Amino acid sequence: MLILGIAGGTGSGKTTVVDQMVHTYPDHEVNVISQDSYYKDTSHLSYEERVMINFDHPSSIDFDLLEQHLLELKKGNTIEQPVYSFKEHNRTKETVTTSPSEVIIVEGILILTQPQIRDLFDIKVYIDCDSDERLIRRLKRDIADRGRDLDEVLARYQDTLKPMHQQFIEPTKAYADVIIPTNRFNTVGVQILRGIIDNKLA
Repeated sequence: MLILGIAGGTGSGKTTVVDQMVHTYPDHEVNVISQDSYYKDTSHLSYEERVMINFDHPSSIDFDLLEQHLLELKKGNTIEQPVYSFKEHNRTKETVTTSPSEVIIVEGILILTQPQIRDLFDIKVYIDCDSDERLIRRLKRDIADRGRDLDEVLARYQDTLKPMHQQFIEPTKAYADVIIPTNRFNTVGVQILRGIIDNKLA
């Protein structure tokens, strides 16, 4: 099994790169696991308390469960991947059954911050993007897809997103085997990653 870890700041284009990489492969060959699915269960908190959580800090992620699931997949076992609701700021009661595949792609802003997770990646990728471009993408996504309003998105960016990026995410670029700039559509970078996958599947 080949495991790729794809990190980078919020709005950097991780999901776009992943989609461009995997859309031509059958599901049984390449699976994608999102760090967002592994936000900690906050059912014990009220909605008002959940809204105040710093979701861009590594402590918000259940890395132990993510590590356990990756190890199970490497053993050839099926896992039940959590499902997270951005509108409720909490996991749902649903899960997604995920079977082992030849290639696993793990994507998320904080996945390279944890040594025990980094060590499971055969290839570590960092998606690099200008901060202004990332903010614009984040605004569009959170307002259109996650039910946020403009003031909420901007306040979260200033209070948590930007400082957490500078403290935790940007430094993980040093762990990357491959860095792909995405201020523009990066066909070459995607082709390089697809070539790695093709070589594994061949």
